[in-house]
Amino acid sequence: MRFEGTDEYVATPDLMLAVNAAIQLQRPLLIKGEPGTGKTMLAEEVAAALGLRLHQWHVKSTTKAQQGLYEYDAVSRLRDSQLGDDRVHDIANYIVKGVLWQAFEADSRSVILIDEVDKADIEFPNDLLRELDRMEFHCYETQQTVVANHRPIVFITSNNEKELPDAFLRRCFFHYIRFPDKETMQRIVDVHFPGIRKTLLREALDVFFELREIPGLKKKPSTSELLDWLKLLVAEEIPPEALRSHDQKLVVPPLHGALLKNEQDVHLFERLVFMARHNR
Repeated sequence: MRFEGTDEYVATPDLMLAVNAAIQLQRPLLIKGEPGTGKTMLAEEVAAALGLRLHQWHVKSTTKAQQGLYEYDAVSRLRDSQLGDDRVHDIANYIVKGVLWQAFEADSRSVILIDEVDKADIEFPNDLLRELDRMEFHCYETQQTVVANHRPIVFITSNNEKELPDAFLRRCFFHYIRFPDKETMQRIVDVHFPGIRKTLLREALDVFFELREIPGLKKKPSTSELLDWLKLLVAEEIPPEALRSHDQKLVVPPLHGALLKNEQDVHLFERLVFMARHNR
């Protein structure tokens, strides 16, 4: 069982090596990288490529580790008892299975995505150590131990909003998705826009990478934002020459709202353009 990329996802050799190493070691693969570099999509594409079911758990600031295992719906049980429903005699009717339980009881191997683990409380990763390590947990309400029929492939993504505990990191195989270079980015664009004009793509990539190199940007434009921008450029039939001034000086690119996502960065770029024109 090896991942070798897909037609929809351009995976670098080191990323494919990391995925296959995590599968071989049977450890969760912890993926970090800038937002928009395809961390979440990786789990989706690996599942599709290997023909496995994907169980997704998108973590929020209020998410608790217990929710990934199961939740006991006491409110529904109380309501049913008031209505005289016979279901109340079996507490199992009020156990809501979480992502990990669903994956553990699956008849075949599956993929689990724990997305943006760093959004939750700092104790969240520690609370999952035993379950991810031993691939089992105990349900106290039904007095049963749930053991994985097949060890799932686990992907955990992080945007580095919080430091993760050392005990958690020791149990993971780690990979940082570096931002694509221009050549890799061109391959990514070719997947999404196979017929795009080469002159437009060349100018757009030059402007995009120059934007990313501007010092002081609060949020650098990402891969997903480049793809959105190109989609708009193609839809609006923007000519390549509109992305540059005649003397190749900086200009505010058309539809720049797809690339720059806050007013500080827009103002910073506009000041740089003004200075470039003033220094001609």
